[in-house]
Amino acid sequence: MIDYGRLLEMAIEKLPDSYAPYSHFHCSAMLLCSDGTVFHGMNIENAAYTPTICAERCAIFKAVSEGHRDFVAIAVVGCSEEFLETEDFKREHRLPKGGGESGPCGVCRQVMQEFCDPERFDIILGHSADDYTVYKLKDLYPHAFGPADLGL
Repeated sequence: MIDYGRLLEMAIEKLPDSYAPYSHFHCSAMLLCSDGTVFHGMNIENAAYTPTICAERCAIFKAVSEGHRDFVAIAVVGCSEEFLETEDFKREHRLPKGGGESGPCGVCRQVMQEFCDPERFDIILGHSADDYTVYKLKDLYPHAFGPADLGL
């Protein structure tokens, strides 16, 4: 099983792959499945904005499309395009304080609520493999609307 520091490090390494020509804010996520499989997601922007997809949803939708439904954790990072060009990032794969800890947006939290157990699912936010915080989905998205609200 991959440790959370390594999961975050993997997300940081993939930051340059995101497509952010409009906001210039790059996001990357690594989703860990219970069987140890990892799916990468990145933000992919669109000139019309609403078709844009966040890194977290990209990773979850890739996993679901491949038949995975049991998720353990997701590591999420983000930073400015400007920072991606610095020698610090290229050399150390470390995000600056005040950057990197990009929590999931409300839409992504809602998608997590659909596919993840809020009591068990971990969200890892941080700056490097040795500087991160783990949150439970239930703590980042209290009083969420989910399948139980539909009587399912």
